[in-house]
Amino acid sequence: MTLLLTVLLAVFPVLVIIGALRDVTTMTIPNWVSLGLIAGFFPAAFAAGLPLETVGMNLGVGVVALLAGMVMFALRWVGGGDAKMMAAAALWLGMDAAAPFLLWTGVAGGLFAVLLMQARAYGQPYAARAPAWVGKLLEPKGDIPYGVAICAGALAAFPASAVMAGFAGNL
Repeated sequence: MTLLLTVLLAVFPVLVIIGALRDVTTMTIPNWVSLGLIAGFFPAAFAAGLPLETVGMNLGVGVVALLAGMVMFALRWVGGGDAKMMAAAALWLGMDAAAPFLLWTGVAGGLFAVLLMQARAYGQPYAARAPAWVGKLLEPKGDIPYGVAICAGALAAFPASAVMAGFAGNL
């Protein structure tokens, strides 16, 4: 695999991991993460040899995910950064990996929420000695950084995506 293919393939996991880390530490996912995912998709898709129909289908899946994210944001279930990162990840994953993405994001979100509730219940004595972002994360009625679940679901589903299959064919 050439260096260019390696860099293009690394864009997706690197950016979703950065999004998750930023969400945990600041409770925000910067717009540049989602924009980077969108911008990186097109060269990666063409380098992977995806047909235009597949690229169009992935674009449609991303738009549907954005609309779903907007509804979830309006209902205050997720933050705006979560909705945007979910849509940008769905663009990369497309129809082939949409079901695993939803499944693993839901599972990871549930597990993370339970772990965070336990940490909030029992971790308060340690929060004062931890970095400020840990104290904010452990606030009893605080938000849950869902970017972590989106990242886990995206990474688990990525091997099933057409982009990944295209890169595997270029080996």
